[in-house]
Amino acid sequence: MTNMLRNKNKDLEVRKREKEDIKTEIYALSQSISMSAHKARRVLDQIRGRSYQETLMILELMPYRACYPIFKVIYSAAANAKHNMGLNEEYLVIIKATVDEGTTVKKLKPRARGRSYTIKRPTCHITIVLKDISLYEESVVENSIGCFKKTGWIYKKKSTDITYLVQSKVTIPFGLHNTKNYSKGLQEDQKIRECIKNYVQKNMRISSGVEGIARIEIQKRIDLIQIIIHMGFPKLLVEGKPRRIEELQMNVQKELNYVNRKLNITITRITKPYGHPNILAEFIAGQLRNRVSFRKAIKKAIELTEQADTKGIQVQIAGRIDGKEIARVEWIREGRVPLQTIRAKIDYCSYRVRTIYGVLGIKIWIFVDEE
Repeated sequence: MTNMLRNKNKDLEVRKREKEDIKTEIYALSQSISMSAHKARRVLDQIRGRSYQETLMILELMPYRACYPIFKVIYSAAANAKHNMGLNEEYLVIIKATVDEGTTVKKLKPRARGRSYTIKRPTCHITIVLKDISLYEESVVENSIGCFKKTGWIYKKKSTDITYLVQSKVTIPFGLHNTKNYSKGLQEDQKIRECIKNYVQKNMRISSGVEGIARIEIQKRIDLIQIIIHMGFPKLLVEGKPRRIEELQMNVQKELNYVNRKLNITITRITKPYGHPNILAEFIAGQLRNRVSFRKAIKKAIELTEQADTKGIQVQIAGRIDGKEIARVEWIREGRVPLQTIRAKIDYCSYRVRTIYGVLGIKIWIFVDEE
C-alpha cells in the first residue's frame, strides 16, 4: 500500500510539473519565411539559451538579414506572454530555437528568344519557445560561468564581449564582471553616447561637418562613472564657452537621473584625427551632403589618411550615389588592406548619411599596423 501511495504521489508531482511547464512556456511559430534554413540556423545558434532582453540586443547588433524575422517572432512571443499570461519579460529565457526547411518556390526567369531558366527560392519555418524561470525555487546564478541550475533542466548562458559587437565603443568592465545586468548596462551606455553626440551636434561650430568624436570610453564603478571622449578637434567644443564640459555633464545627469553616482567627463585629443575611420566617415558624409562628387570626396579622404602614416585604406559607398535611380556600390582602395590576416590591426567603421536622394552607407577599413 505504501508503494502504491508513493507511486501516486510521484505521478501527481510529475503532472503538476507538466502543467507548470505548459503555463510557463510560450510557443511562437513563423512559417514560409523566404530564407534558407542555413542562414537562419547560424543566428539561432547565437541566441539559444539566452534571456529575452539580451537576445533583443544581440539581434539588433548582428549584421545578418535573418535577424529581423527572428526578432519579430521572439518579440511577438514575449508580447503574448505579457498580455495573455501576465508574465514578466525579465524572467523569460529562450529554451528552444529551431528551424526547419520549407517548400522551395520555383520561378521562371524569362530570357531572349523564348529561353528561360528556373530560380529556386528556399523557405523555412522558425519555432521559438520561451520559458518563465521565476516560478522555480531552486535557481542559483553563477556569474563566473554564467549558468542557471534548476530542477529538471540546466540553462547555459553564453557570454559575449560587447567590444567586438559595437564598433569603436568601449565599455569597461561590462561584459566580463556584471553579467546579470548585461542588457540594462548596454542600454544605459547607448543613452550616454547618444546624449553626448546630440549635445556636440547642437553646440559645436562645425564648418566642415566633422564632429571629431573618434570613440567614447565608459568606465563604471559602484559610485562613479568615468567617461572619456576621444576627439580629434576638441577646440571646437571648448572654444567660446569654457564651461561646456560642465554643461554636458549636467545634461547627462539630468537625462539619466544619476543621483547616487558621480559623473566625470574628460576630453582627450587624438594626435592624428584623420587616421581614425569615424572622423574620416564624418568628413565624407559632410562632403556628400554638400553634393560633392563621391570620387572627389573619397580621394580627398585618402589624401588626409596618407598624412596620418597609415599603410592602407579602403572606402566603400553604397546606395543611390549622385542621385541615380539604381543603387550601386563603389569602392576605392589605396595601399594594402589585408582583411584575412589575423595579425593585421585594422580599424573599421560603418556610417549612414541622409541625403535628399536617400540614405547612403559608408564603410571604411584602415590598415594601421601589423603585429
